[in-house]
Amino acid sequence: MSNLIYINKEKLEFHLTNGCISYIFRVMPKIKQLESIYFGKAVHVREDLSNLDEYEPGSGCQLFAQTGIASLEHRRQEYPTYGTTDFRKPAFEIKYNDGDKISNFQYYSYQILNGAPCYDELPHVRYADEDAKTLVILLKDEYSNLELKLNYTIFADLDIIVRNAEFFNPGKNNYHLLSAKSASFDLSTANYDLITLNGAWARERHVNRTPLRPGIQEIGSVRGATGHIHDPFIALADKNTSQNQGNVIGMPLMYSGNHQETIDVNAYGVTRVMTGIGDADFDWILEPMSNFVTPQAVLSFSDQGFNGLSHNYHDLIREHILNQHWQKPERPVLINNWEATYYDFDEKKLVNLAKEAKDIGCDLFVLDDGWFGHRTSDAGSMGDWEVDKKKLPQGLDHLVQKIHDLDMKFGLWFEPEALSMDTKLYQEHPSWLLGNSKKHLSQGRNQYLVDFTNPAAVNFLFKKISKIIDQIHPDYIKWDMNRNITEPYSNYLPKDQQGEVFHRYILGVYKLYQLLTDKYPKILFESCAGGGGRYDLAMFYYAPQAWTSDDTDANERWQIQTGTSYVYPPAVMGAHVSIVPNHQTGRVTPLHSRVNIAMFGTYGYEFDLTKLTQKEKDELKKGTEQFHRFHDLIFNGDFYRLEPSHPGHGAWEVNSKDKKHAVICYYYGLSEPNNGYYHVKLAGLDPNQLYEINGQRKLFGDELMNIGLPLTEDYRGREAEYWAKPKVDFDTKIFELKAINE
Repeated sequence: MSNLIYINKEKLEFHLTNGCISYIFRVMPKIKQLESIYFGKAVHVREDLSNLDEYEPGSGCQLFAQTGIASLEHRRQEYPTYGTTDFRKPAFEIKYNDGDKISNFQYYSYQILNGAPCYDELPHVRYADEDAKTLVILLKDEYSNLELKLNYTIFADLDIIVRNAEFFNPGKNNYHLLSAKSASFDLSTANYDLITLNGAWARERHVNRTPLRPGIQEIGSVRGATGHIHDPFIALADKNTSQNQGNVIGMPLMYSGNHQETIDVNAYGVTRVMTGIGDADFDWILEPMSNFVTPQAVLSFSDQGFNGLSHNYHDLIREHILNQHWQKPERPVLINNWEATYYDFDEKKLVNLAKEAKDIGCDLFVLDDGWFGHRTSDAGSMGDWEVDKKKLPQGLDHLVQKIHDLDMKFGLWFEPEALSMDTKLYQEHPSWLLGNSKKHLSQGRNQYLVDFTNPAAVNFLFKKISKIIDQIHPDYIKWDMNRNITEPYSNYLPKDQQGEVFHRYILGVYKLYQLLTDKYPKILFESCAGGGGRYDLAMFYYAPQAWTSDDTDANERWQIQTGTSYVYPPAVMGAHVSIVPNHQTGRVTPLHSRVNIAMFGTYGYEFDLTKLTQKEKDELKKGTEQFHRFHDLIFNGDFYRLEPSHPGHGAWEVNSKDKKHAVICYYYGLSEPNNGYYHVKLAGLDPNQLYEINGQRKLFGDELMNIGLPLTEDYRGREAEYWAKPKVDFDTKIFELKAINE
């Protein structure tokens, strides 16, 4: 493998490049702070960076008297500190024993390691030693013996830089870490658009694009989870960047708790970009001989628009974040009983539903909420993970056997983090409830939370869930989480560590996931948090798929899955076909559109199939067959968001890596009278390859990309058929392209 990291040892200049991207920074002389130089498309490796020097004294405070060294607010920095002449937000803050927060971490040394960092408590990018190199920069504090490591990992085959920080206290005193970002860097201009993925419950990850302005633009979460409101992802794009053209920098955070993404444009037009754990209510005590590791930030650059950026992240997730066991196997088509029965079911009803599901091609039956305790509504029983014998008098194992007799796999829903006060768990362990019992406690979905900062509670739940798994041997587990942390207080932690609750809570979640996935590596885990409330890179380290949103309406899902695809591939998106009128929106959409849109995800159904007509069942059976036909292409190919000329339309395209096979889903939105001819320009094809479209029309790749895919048919000689054709809102069409030789 060629070199990935180039260093001028005399001038301490660092250039990370794989021939496609370059990341450059250096140590500023005398002050020994790190200076950001460049991140973007690969540039030449030079012996030194004197050609890139920029230095003017400028106005403001001088860092050293009578030296001419300008204020740091004029300099672009890599990991800025608090208490200098820089008046922007720092990347970290430490409270000292004197009560001040003035630090001065200076460059001390560097080393290059093979591979990417691995952590026991935090999810991380998985990468073989020979494919990656990590540059570790060690800084030491002038005012204490604290040490700080900055990790930069570059890969030979991915246009990605992974960054994070590690704080270490080798001394005898405690220090309070009040802020610790995973990555920060400064860009020389503010001429960008900011891209974020925003929304709320049932309308997650809608794309928002806004120009940068002077001052701070910031997103984040203080909910104890990444949240439905702001995905932990930001991107900066050139003004002319589109889906397939233009420069864009992306930065998602590999973390599932409180996060904070900050864009700070100063008076000199310099843009500071930061991501990491949220500052709100964060106060970590750095005890003697202890360290604190920040989550990984995943930086990427593309000069091929937003689709190019997405390809970088999709490949990383599929190949280097998902557990290796789940990178290639075909995902089962499932039936989930939730929207079919809610809490009203018994064994007979469930088995009848499973039989109907088997008939349309489902491989997996999933029993959702309501199987435990005395759960007849969303009030109570959370934490009593024992089967409800009134609903299932012969037990779960009997139901599982019935499902297995149908040659189907079985899946079970859990919400391990939830707790109700009417449970045996709470009565025996009241101190395990997260929150201060001396003060008001809010409810969410009529429930509270187990204190996952407490290892005893986590181990108890591991044993409890393991007992059920060992009894019934499920093939799939859906881990749900339906409420956020409202009163962060742990009865387990001492009072001076209450600022650690949020982070320790999510570490406890990771711990339980790790225990379960280590013990049961062949169980397919799907994460869920009221739909997409904890949808992040870290969750996919443990669960290879996630329920994208509780909203199953096809029109809404088009927007949700489009936004989600900016970072996350279809291979991890939970997407199901459900009933109409839709339970979340009341909207009626065509069944074929619900099928076509759900096919671009981990496919399944949410129907009461016993109430469908035979015609509807036949259409669902065809939908299952269609999913299997395109499974490998959609799960392993390159996903493109296309840009139809009609503003109310949309289109997705997935190409095989060898460009010989493609599938396109075109979405029409609202029906229109007297419409014209529609085309959509495709992307990523071989321009010299001839493609057959749905077994009929034949066009070359250059025609499809430059002229466009015709979406209309030739009705000459059958005009009556055209006028009799029904028009519907939210129509979709599927086009399959196959390379042919003539």
